Amino acid sequence: MTQLFRRLLLSVALLTPSAAMAAPSLEQMAGQMIAVGFQGDDADDAAVENLRGEIAAGRLGGVMFLKVNVKSLDAVAEMNDAFRAAAPDLPPFITLDQEGGAVERLTEAVGFTEIPNAETVAAQNTPAEAQAIYARMAAAVADLGFTVNFGPVADINLNLNNQIIARYGRAFSQDPATVAEYDAAFIEAHHQAGLLTALKHFPGHGSSTADSHEGFVDITESWQEAELDPYRQLIGRDVVDMVMVGHLYHADYAEPGTQLPSSLSARWIDGVLREDLGFDGVVISDDLEMGAIRDHFSLNETVTTAVRAGMDVLLFSNTADYRPGLNQEILDILLAEAAEDPAFADRIEESYGRIVQLKQTIR
Repeated sequence: MTQLFRRLLLSVALLTPSAAMAAPSLEQMAGQMIAVGFQGDDADDAAVENLRGEIAAGRLGGVMFLKVNVKSLDAVAEMNDAFRAAAPDLPPFITLDQEGGAVERLTEAVGFTEIPNAETVAAQNTPAEAQAIYARMAAAVADLGFTVNFGPVADINLNLNNQIIARYGRAFSQDPATVAEYDAAFIEAHHQAGLLTALKHFPGHGSSTADSHEGFVDITESWQEAELDPYRQLIGRDVVDMVMVGHLYHADYAEPGTQLPSSLSARWIDGVLREDLGFDGVVISDDLEMGAIRDHFSLNETVTTAVRAGMDVLLFSNTADYRPGLNQEILDILLAEAAEDPAFADRIEESYGRIVQLKQTIR
């Protein structure tokens, strides 16, 4: 894609239903690439008010909810109303992991109706029946003001001793085609509710023998080409909003002389995901504070390498070492690198265009 064509796409993406927005600054473009977790569970909390200001100023593109942020459903709805009101023309990605089973931020403890994990849903229901289950869940999530649910899991249940996928029943099946069918049901149910989704964990966590939350994960010997099939099928159907890239190292896909995981790898993101599979939408990282990243890369290395690899949204749970100003630290790194390297600034512009285009579909 030529630079001129990218700029034309960006100009079109900047049009809102009411009027053309003022041309964004590089700071505002870069800010849209950042999504962080926070401490607070009420709209009046200082952390929430700070995030509202950052969103309104264009220095932050999204927030991530964890269980610690959920004291009641009413409080969640009030926080989300505040986040949305901060940027009505370019709504933030208000995100959570609500897969069902063990991976839920909204639980029965606060009055939310829980559903089974993916393995159970697929074992007991047809894809149509599964879609009805996910439709009820998605409607309830959307009613609380969220805009993105980090799912469905596209991992294939290849390693039954897997510590993070099989252990919690997070994969729909051992068969790639079956995984794709239930993924499609999950996605369609969320789209009906006005929610965006993120297919995860590219390029495939189901065969892994370690947990990237804890440290370095090498999938060189375990990973199979079939783990790309659900991505290939769903990208081909043009139903994928985002792809979430995991922190998985494969020696055959690593840049020479490096041990970069997939979330920092141009060969995986620009190469396999974009060129081979044809995905031209938003790419989001898995939490960049997981052990697989923070134990091996500095914040500066993480941010700059991810963006150069093709990452659009940098997700930080902000739990390893909580800092209220983490988004500004990330933003400063992005801007400093862009000032030194025009090609890096172009990467920011490309990501901004994709993010804006996707955000315009948020209801």
